[in-house]
Amino acid sequence: MIYLLLSSGLFLGWSLGANDAANVFGTSVGTKMIKFRTAAWIAAIFVILGAVIEGSGASGTLGKLGSINTMPGAFTVALAAALSVAFMTKLKLPVSTSQAIVGAIIGWNMFSGSITDITSLTKIVLTWIVCPVLSALIAIILYKFFKFFLAKAKIHLLDLDAYTRIGLIIVGAFGAYSLGANNISNVVGVFTSSSPFHDINVYNIFTISGNQILFLIGGIAIAVGIFTYSHKVVKTIGKSLFKLSPVTAFIVVLSQSIVLYLFASTEIRHALMSLGIPKYPLVPVSSSQAVIGAILGIAIAKGGRNIQFNILGKISSGWITTPVIACIISFVALFFVQNVFDQHVYHKTPYSLSLKVIDQLEKEGFPIEKIESFEGTRYSTGLRLQQNLKKIKNLNNKEKSMIYSYAAVDSFYVNPAFLKDIEAENILTYKQFRSLETISRQSFSHKWEFQNELILLSPDWEYRTEKQKNYLAYNAHLKKQYDFIYHYLKILNYK
Repeated sequence: MIYLLLSSGLFLGWSLGANDAANVFGTSVGTKMIKFRTAAWIAAIFVILGAVIEGSGASGTLGKLGSINTMPGAFTVALAAALSVAFMTKLKLPVSTSQAIVGAIIGWNMFSGSITDITSLTKIVLTWIVCPVLSALIAIILYKFFKFFLAKAKIHLLDLDAYTRIGLIIVGAFGAYSLGANNISNVVGVFTSSSPFHDINVYNIFTISGNQILFLIGGIAIAVGIFTYSHKVVKTIGKSLFKLSPVTAFIVVLSQSIVLYLFASTEIRHALMSLGIPKYPLVPVSSSQAVIGAILGIAIAKGGRNIQFNILGKISSGWITTPVIACIISFVALFFVQNVFDQHVYHKTPYSLSLKVIDQLEKEGFPIEKIESFEGTRYSTGLRLQQNLKKIKNLNNKEKSMIYSYAAVDSFYVNPAFLKDIEAENILTYKQFRSLETISRQSFSHKWEFQNELILLSPDWEYRTEKQKNYLAYNAHLKKQYDFIYHYLKILNYK
């Protein structure tokens, strides 16, 4: 039954492949530089590689937006997003699966009474604006560069045609890899909190995480969508919006690939941050918006003529309506799945502003005088807590996020029966495992409480500060270790 519930994620993956493959090879096929079948094979192979190798980068932000905690709930949310994308694909419009899944998650938050993290939502919405603009700017810069280069190089037309064909294949593979890395979280990201898969250690050489297995299945679903139904949308991208030459088609694919990879790669973000560039979120951005932004960038660089504004208007309207449609479908579908099919689409997460929660907030620098009157209160859902916090006028979004994070009641018991299995995975250091073993058979009400106890027992559980060496990579690895413990032990026992 639990694997059957993954089917909606596979349907969403198929929809993404059917729709978004156009963003990778649409311009190449539209200019008749690459045959559709060749493009489909390249896209299928590299989208799977991107999903498995680097798919975890952008999935964290969706988890913060809404942590869907049951498989039936994840099934319904993915199904709502997939139906939205499939409907738009039927209309031959390249829409955003990112927008569809965000709309569906918000629908789940509304139905379950969960908090929609405004900070995470703001980051995601801002990327919807930044993504096409950044892609257009990159396309303009690349267009100017190649125009100057080709004028100086004086390459023969036949040679230029051959080089361009090879270039389109290479950047198409990179684009497909970036699509898998960035957008796989749209396909199966909602299942990560309730995934049935465990980590697999392959002959003590390397470990395939449970999420990577999930991403592999999702990547295969995307590949199937590419082969079976993407050809119609490829024509819309490749021919209808703006007529492209083979060279400008190459620039469009390269521009959108750079943008997708930029918002998916933890390594690139760490490297840019080490150079002093401000931290930016790893989020699943819209490949549709990226490729259309790049096409418009080319059009602007060439004087802004011959843009099919009627088609651009239809595409833009799809971007606006997709999250709204997905939200409505998600809310209605959740009602039917819970009340007609008797499936639990969510577990309630209560919130408590107990004395120990307020003490912990004070240690983190929170101005507790703002919430002292709420001490000892308990709320059945995050929405009820959110409504009560509205009474505090001078409470900003960052402070609200702190309250939501520390007040969430994640009651769990550290079961010693699983410790040998955890040790066998060789994911924790010796000191980490021994400290975990020390607190076996203990119960905790909050994740932060559990984390604080581990830190007291071993410094290996403590996050590094910005002043410490390799803090970004170290903290990213430590977070994976914490997530592994939470997931493997299934410590969230919802009441």
